[in-house]
Amino acid sequence: MRVLNTEPRFQRDFPAERRYLVAVSGGRDSVALLHTFVDLGYKNLVVCHLNHQLRGRASDADARFIQKLAAKYDVDLEIGSTNVRRLALKKKMSIETAAREARYSFFAKVAERKRCHTIFLAHHADDLVETFLLNLFRGAGPSGLIGMRELTNHRIGRVDLAVVRPFLHVWRREIDEYVKTHTLDFREDASNKDLTPLRNRVRRRIIPYLEKTMGRNIRQNVWKTAMILAEEENLFETLIPKNLADAAILAVEPLRKMGLAMQRRVLHRWLRAGEVPDLTFDLIERVRGLLDLSQGVAKTNLPGNRHARRKAGKIFIE
Repeated sequence: MRVLNTEPRFQRDFPAERRYLVAVSGGRDSVALLHTFVDLGYKNLVVCHLNHQLRGRASDADARFIQKLAAKYDVDLEIGSTNVRRLALKKKMSIETAAREARYSFFAKVAERKRCHTIFLAHHADDLVETFLLNLFRGAGPSGLIGMRELTNHRIGRVDLAVVRPFLHVWRREIDEYVKTHTLDFREDASNKDLTPLRNRVRRRIIPYLEKTMGRNIRQNVWKTAMILAEEENLFETLIPKNLADAAILAVEPLRKMGLAMQRRVLHRWLRAGEVPDLTFDLIERVRGLLDLSQGVAKTNLPGNRHARRKAGKIFIE
């Protein structure tokens, strides 16, 4: 049964003899991802697991499970631990955002230590659909709606990390079938059944309701839209002046001369490079408002108790 798209393009771009990091939480998706790569002959893997300390003994049990799994497949293992709840309170951000920040910080440290800058994540097609809808509800623009791509490059501190999502064409039901066929053990996260997090409500209530009400495959249609936007965004990425968007400080005048759509994309990329979370359309527009020199406003709030400020023809984050 096919879970991973094993067409020549993928194995050409990511040869099996090279070293790769693999993020493994212990859930069925990441366990299936690891099993798939081992089955394909990828031997030089480094399993990365971060204990978020959110579920007490269950989180510790997840880490022990990962240790046994890595030993079973005879691959390297890196385990870290972060109090995500404390981090969220300290930085005034959501648990989900804090967890993501903690994971990427951990991945970057492992990447630097292991001298391996490519990591495989187990996000799949259903994750893409849920993220698209969440970002739509939050008022994101085209860049934000995509949410996930098959390949994205992140600058985390001084580390460049290539994030690859091989399962983005694979549906949850296919992974379930794969796990069952190969009798794979995995850890069930009880919090997935909790309807308090918005993502769980979208997954378990909103999408099924929309499909029942509209009588059509909402998931497949949203997925197609997200993939089309991702392809168009890849084109825009090639048009964005790298010396502008990748700079720590933005020059106002070159940005003012660009079209509206390009301004928004440059600012989105610049803020993302600055590790600013929750990039909604409204946030991008507030920062874009700093380009209007006729307005007295030269500062706007960012998530995490940070600010974007304009001074002497420059915009920077503080």
